[in-house]
Amino acid sequence: MTVRQLSRQEARRIAVRAQLLDAERPTDLLDTIRHLTLLQISPTNAVAPSADLVAWSRLGSRYARPELTDALQGRALLELFGMIRPSEDLALYRAEMADWPGRGELRDWQRYVADWVRGNGGCRCDILRRLEASGPLAARDLPDTCRVPWESSGWTNDRNVLKLLDFMEQRGEAAVAGRNGGERLWDLASRVHPEDPVVPADQALRIRNELRLRALGIARGRAAECPVEPADAGEAGEPAVIEGVAGTWRVDPAQVGLPFTGRAALLSPLDRLVYDRKRMTELFEFDYQLEMYKPAAKRRWGYWALPILYGDRLVGKLDATADRKAGLLRVAAIHQDVSFDDAMAAAVNEEIKDLARWLELELALPLD
Repeated sequence: MTVRQLSRQEARRIAVRAQLLDAERPTDLLDTIRHLTLLQISPTNAVAPSADLVAWSRLGSRYARPELTDALQGRALLELFGMIRPSEDLALYRAEMADWPGRGELRDWQRYVADWVRGNGGCRCDILRRLEASGPLAARDLPDTCRVPWESSGWTNDRNVLKLLDFMEQRGEAAVAGRNGGERLWDLASRVHPEDPVVPADQALRIRNELRLRALGIARGRAAECPVEPADAGEAGEPAVIEGVAGTWRVDPAQVGLPFTGRAALLSPLDRLVYDRKRMTELFEFDYQLEMYKPAAKRRWGYWALPILYGDRLVGKLDATADRKAGLLRVAAIHQDVSFDDAMAAAVNEEIKDLARWLELELALPLD
């Protein structure tokens, strides 16, 4: 098979277009999510929830936030493994659920979680009975009768019910039926998930790789293991090399050589164009980190700084906060990685104004 030879600019343009961030904006929320394959859920609401920001970045102010809630309540979309996905895509995960914790020879961590769930079989049955009788329920309303506590060095330490629900979701037994505020409400998966036929595991993996590559445009054929959603595309698409970037990539051939017209866009820090920081650095040569976990004095760009896209380049960061009590979108700084010319500045400023309009907030800019 011929290996595609791409310049870094061509690769960037493929990535931007694939993520629906070029000048031709999409117009429908469900079609947008079906193309992107997922929206990542995050509790952080410094500007707006990440899933909403990703939708707004594509659709603009025509996107109304209740649309996403309505689609979830109507089951056109579902929450699966911390992501919002099209409901029809669940069929691509059912075989994996049936094979939980994995097929073939298991890794050490897979054996550990399987043993932990098995050791807490009584609690698992208690949860299933409670959900059957009274679901949907929040995790705090479910009994913790675990005999073996969950051990972790992080925030999940001893959060037995939450971890067990996560594994029960992976097994296809429990599912997120909705949310009360930011809190997940759990129910039996049989009452939440559509009854689509199971796609065989190998076929499902191939289709998921193809959908992921279509959404990313260009991706590594192999990348470091990433929980929930891989960063690579397996054998999907065609092999490619990018001038100035090491290694072999996979590219969606349908997106090679298409015309490109860019625009300005403000991105969630969890947007898929930038979420894989290694890929972001390799393709866009962009210096960025999410700094919400850093002490304020050590932040360079802000708590929830939004990467700024212009054309096929990431050109800066917007440090902004939605002050809903005051009715203001407070802009602390616009960090320019490159010097903005007049056209760039005007386009970025218009996006900031549109963000304020969409949030129904007045815009408060920094004093010169």
